[in-house]
Amino acid sequence: MKSLILVALGGSFGAVSRWLLGTWLDGLTSASKFPFGILKVNVLGCLLIGLLYGLAESRNLFSAETRLFVFTGFLGSFTTFSTFGWNTFELFKAGHFGTAISNIVISIVAGLLAVWLGYAVAHRFLSAEA
Repeated sequence: MKSLILVALGGSFGAVSRWLLGTWLDGLTSASKFPFGILKVNVLGCLLIGLLYGLAESRNLFSAETRLFVFTGFLGSFTTFSTFGWNTFELFKAGHFGTAISNIVISIVAGLLAVWLGYAVAHRFLSAEA
């Protein structure tokens, strides 16, 4: 139960932080249609997960509970892209280059196809006109 609460608390802080920072950054670049806010949040999340995991490994800084709160909860909710980045980096680091590249390609292609499919199903079968 304690683990669930730590993940939930970290996740709520991460989600709110993502929304606040993304909205603020989008406001700074409102003249552009490019989603700079979420791009910057994703890159920041990747930087943070790399930095914090590096410190956790090299200096044994975080307890299991802190890891749940920070990595699974906060960063997992701040940007799942950071977890994707870390998992892919770990594959590269372990020498699993083909698996890492496959993870990148499959995640991006399957994710975009899933968005398209969900959108198409909603408009074709679940819309008010259907």
